[in-house]
Amino acid sequence: MTFSILVQDAQTNAIAGAAATGSLCVGGWVLRGRWGAGMSASQGAAPSTIWGEQVLNEMAGGMSAAAAVEAVTGPDEGRDWRQLSALDMGGAGACFSGKRNTALVASHVFEGGVAAGNMLGSAELPEAMAQAYLKAQGSLPDRLMAALWAAANGGSDKRGLLSAALLVLRPDAAPLTLRVDYSEQPLEALGALLERATSGDYGDWARQVPTLEAPERVLDEALTGTLVPEPEE
Repeated sequence: MTFSILVQDAQTNAIAGAAATGSLCVGGWVLRGRWGAGMSASQGAAPSTIWGEQVLNEMAGGMSAAAAVEAVTGPDEGRDWRQLSALDMGGAGACFSGKRNTALVASHVFEGGVAAGNMLGSAELPEAMAQAYLKAQGSLPDRLMAALWAAANGGSDKRGLLSAALLVLRPDAAPLTLRVDYSEQPLEALGALLERATSGDYGDWARQVPTLEAPERVLDEALTGTLVPEPEE
């Protein structure tokens, strides 16, 4: 019912993911990330948000993506209705796909990433996402958007799309967490939101807030007036 991609980007030292679905609120349901642990995408006919958090915990404890996915999915008696992708900090990806998810179900692990989906219009869609991401130019979010568009144009979710999301984590920047929870054109809406969030006054402000590498960073006061309304007297 969803397609997703998780990646590690050597150019920016980032981990990131993107997803889209023919249902609502894909960002909240599917994507999880934690710097120092990795990324996860928990999806499927009966997705487990618990899986998404658990696999991050296992990778934070030192497990590889493959070992963490096995540890999380193995004990769950409902695993046949679920799909879980994970990417560890080393860039290794892994995926479990339960056999009772709605066909077509497919996944593709590639260097520095993993793509997967279910209820797909084409079994080749995860590989197409990976190739589009790897061949795209521009920023990491732009390359993730290219992967989503490749999926949408290459079979998509059989029902069409209603929500999309993007998550980028890196130690030298604030998290970029963008969600379109409902739209008749979610990829267009996500692209427009990405442009607004990374440009203009908001983009300037976001580049000055605290980060993992600079947790005590001070904001340029010249920007506060453009973003925060003056209190009423």
